[in-house]
Amino acid sequence: MSDRATVSVCIATYNGGRYLREQLESVLAQLGPDDEIVIVDDASSDDSVGIVESFADPRLTVHRNVENLGYVRSFERAMSLARGDVLLLCDQDDVWIDGRVDALCAGTALHAVAASNIVLLGSERALSSPLTGRPWLLRAQDSEHSLRNELRILLGDAPYFGCAMAVRRDALALVLPFPSYLTESHDLWIATAANAAGEMVHIERPSLRRRVHDANASTSRPRGVAAALRSRILLLRLWFDARRRLRRL
Repeated sequence: MSDRATVSVCIATYNGGRYLREQLESVLAQLGPDDEIVIVDDASSDDSVGIVESFADPRLTVHRNVENLGYVRSFERAMSLARGDVLLLCDQDDVWIDGRVDALCAGTALHAVAASNIVLLGSERALSSPLTGRPWLLRAQDSEHSLRNELRILLGDAPYFGCAMAVRRDALALVLPFPSYLTESHDLWIATAANAAGEMVHIERPSLRRRVHDANASTSRPRGVAAALRSRILLLRLWFDARRRLRRL
């Protein structure tokens, strides 16, 4: 563990007390003494902050938003506060699979952003694609097919989840700050920026067990026509903004 890059786990919490302890326990079990967990609490009204502080672990720090900013801005803040060589995004209600940190760090040794597959907690099954109904998977052989990956994003059929992503520090200038108009799907922004730069790698091995419940910030359920159209326009805008940012860099 001492030979790998240092890791910052970036978490945005909001009224996540129900599952937060189990999530943090699964994270801490994989971290070394030089790693950290950076939590930004988005003005929770429950005991989320108290649960975090009860761990009394020096690797874990919590920063409170004065007002509710939403999960996108909270993740952005957590990433901006991180100090590690590799930033791993993390939700407040999943469970990490053993070997996740090593697998994602190995991925970022090859490309600046790594994204893994996930399975459903309790069944170990992959999520189903909202378009085809088939298992929703990333394939390693498609890592460098940037345009094809972006087309999948635009079609709503790319299983990029922030909770299954890692970003190398030298890619932060590409993804931060998030576009000012972004209020959802920060994970698709990161994936879009990485694909635009040719810096995405897919990890086929699942790295976490995703807990699906009514309070999830994101959902795999199909949207209505109007919402789907707005989402496609947003994703096109992100693609062009990623290309512009890449040219500036």
